[in-house]
Amino acid sequence: MTAPRSRALYAQAVEEVRMTLEHGERLLVTFVIPLAGLLLFSEVPIVSTGSQPRVQFFAPSVLALAVVSTAMVNLGISTGFERGWGVLKRLGATPLGPVRLLLAKILAVLAVEVLQAAVLGGVAAGLGWRPHGPVGEAVGAAALGTVAFAGIGFLLAGTLRAEATLAVTNTLYVVFLGISGIMFPLGQLRGFAPVARLLPAAALADLLHPALDAGGRVPVEGWVVLAIWALVAPSVAAATFRFD
Repeated sequence: MTAPRSRALYAQAVEEVRMTLEHGERLLVTFVIPLAGLLLFSEVPIVSTGSQPRVQFFAPSVLALAVVSTAMVNLGISTGFERGWGVLKRLGATPLGPVRLLLAKILAVLAVEVLQAAVLGGVAAGLGWRPHGPVGEAVGAAALGTVAFAGIGFLLAGTLRAEATLAVTNTLYVVFLGISGIMFPLGQLRGFAPVARLLPAAALADLLHPALDAGGRVPVEGWVVLAIWALVAPSVAAATFRFD
């Protein structure tokens, strides 16, 4: 990568982080909603977690939710409206290009997720959460999930109108929330479980739960499903992205 392109990539990543932290609606999606979900589900017996302490199940769940919120919903909607307003049209003539634009957004999402993990992990610890599993694998799963969901968000933003991107990303968010094992254990989904396990959200939840809990086995199947999404979604997104 040449120096101008490297500088363009770095500058865009920094700008993406700044815009996320300065816009109230983005902070709502990336911090407030996951935090509210953690407090609600950890303290109110809406969903049964069996003998497992509620916060022990929902802390990894909300961390997975934060990845979906930031990498797909926030990135997809913001990129879609930037494209609709003609902001991205000017970037099409710069050394950035669609691949480096996506990479810059992924880097920015990863930076924001570090802050999310610190906030959510700190609150969860205050509620009694104690992660004991292979935390390094959890970090790897979150990074892989970020690439996958960023690819989905970028794909929608680069091919649909801004309003359609808003509607589709929010719909997917609700679907992933309901049938992925993030907020409801997959065992409770019965017939939906085999299909749900093919979704990136279910794969991410399948990896984060055992990776952040004592004695859990991180399933190979989850790595495979998430890796496929992380490869295919960004590749298709970069190939089909239109700046205007």
